[in-house]
Amino acid sequence: MTHTTINSDTNPNDELIRTDPHFVDRLLHFADEEVAQDPDTKLNAETRYLAILATLLGCQGTDEFHIQLTRALDAGLSPVEVKEVVYQAVDYLGLGRVRPFLGITNDVLEARGVQLPLPDQTTTTMDDRLETGNAKQVELFGAGMDKSYERSKINYWLADNCFGDYYTRTGLTNAQREMITFCYLSAQGGVEPQLTAHAKANIGLGNDAGFLRKVTLQCLPYIGYPRTLNTLRIVDEADKALHSA
Repeated sequence: MTHTTINSDTNPNDELIRTDPHFVDRLLHFADEEVAQDPDTKLNAETRYLAILATLLGCQGTDEFHIQLTRALDAGLSPVEVKEVVYQAVDYLGLGRVRPFLGITNDVLEARGVQLPLPDQTTTTMDDRLETGNAKQVELFGAGMDKSYERSKINYWLADNCFGDYYTRTGLTNAQREMITFCYLSAQGGVEPQLTAHAKANIGLGNDAGFLRKVTLQCLPYIGYPRTLNTLRIVDEADKALHSA
């Protein structure tokens, strides 16, 4: 059987092809053929690469992010879509963990001749970001979130920063933004309450439980079995909770 090979011009781990060829052969067969092409879990290229890039941000896979970013762009993901995945990750991972990925993304884009900065996707101003962010929270999570910013300082920042600064941007749809958030949380682990809430938000937006299972399984090669199993359990619980309410 012919297996996928990494382009050594863009692969930060190309030395593994020389030092560990049998390991890499089996690894790439699983990730790029068995999982990626599985008829029961296959996703379109745009969705799959958005999920993988968000997952690699979540698990801090910088070298693999470089590899998959190159593949994502080759598959048709736009520079704007890629940048939006990186930008939004700051809210869920923190700048300390995201900055290296921003550098990788800028280096790859400029090497391809992409002029930076990209067109601005911002839709809010410093004056209306709180109000607009609050409206976005209500849109995604229901009327119970209205004016939740009055509850505490962190709720205020969730409204004006997380939702007002990022979720209101163009470049990705609501459903895509919720999917990548689900991937950040799934990959980093230890944030089960937030993952449950965003699983429910995804389902509410039309990213149903079956879709979330496909996303989770497509990302398994990058986060391993334990976090994948935990995420699948949470998707099932979120789906049952919504349908029993």
